[in-house]
Amino acid sequence: MKMLTCLLPVILLLSCQSAGQNDARKQTSPEGYRLEQFERFRVRESLQEISGLVFHRDEAHFIANNDEQGKLFQVDLRATAPYPSWKFGKSGDYEETVFTGKDWFVLKSNGSMNRVDGMFSDSVSSTIAHFPHNWKREFEAAYYDRGTDRIVAICKNCEADKGQRQTSAFSFRPDSMTWSPEPVFRVAYDSIHGLKEGPAKHFRPSGAAVHPIENRVYIVASVNELLVITDLQGNVLETHRLPRKHFSQPEGITFAPNGDMYISNEGDEDHTADILKFKYHPKN
Repeated sequence: MKMLTCLLPVILLLSCQSAGQNDARKQTSPEGYRLEQFERFRVRESLQEISGLVFHRDEAHFIANNDEQGKLFQVDLRATAPYPSWKFGKSGDYEETVFTGKDWFVLKSNGSMNRVDGMFSDSVSSTIAHFPHNWKREFEAAYYDRGTDRIVAICKNCEADKGQRQTSAFSFRPDSMTWSPEPVFRVAYDSIHGLKEGPAKHFRPSGAAVHPIENRVYIVASVNELLVITDLQGNVLETHRLPRKHFSQPEGITFAPNGDMYISNEGDEDHTADILKFKYHPKN
């Protein structure tokens, strides 16, 4: 009995610590969404390595890329037939698709920006603008900033950021097909809540899009298992967990005009690629 009395405080302490840890990892969501509530759409075999994702017109006209084939696909969430596709370039590591309202662009992991010429036609090609630096770099996330008419690409792993505890973002001008030689902003690791507690200590963005109503940037980071929300200047406003249970490998994100959010997960040996739909419920 005396031993049980001695052990009781220890048991209570461990229980409290466990409860505290669970509370710290509790699922949170951006206002207007419930990340634990979604509709799942399986993706056909041709897009198991789905990367960039763009909502185009409606749920029958998403545009997505397979990150190895140099193709863009038109995805109908409820289609049973093969997806129409357009080959714009050689096979390579293509990571993000961006639509400016006029032109389609596909970002390669090395920073090469491909403008897709003749999209939706029988003669599709691409014009390439190379990244201005030769140091090692890897990009996966980019978005279009309509207010400044530029595409912003966020480093996933760039040599220039080594040891800096920050992630750089570079801008691309669609009209002149030119990159900014210097970063337009840097995202400080210390501003990302939950980064230190995650599976990776470096911020590794894998997809990004601007919310059409909030005008904020939503960034998915698959390696970090995080959704990071910033303003258009790269200042971090919110972070939320993306647990592996539902977000096996989030590589793409896009929005419908009404704010509905779609996140795509790349497939692997254990998971089929999918697109998750999150209804937007703005405050009245």
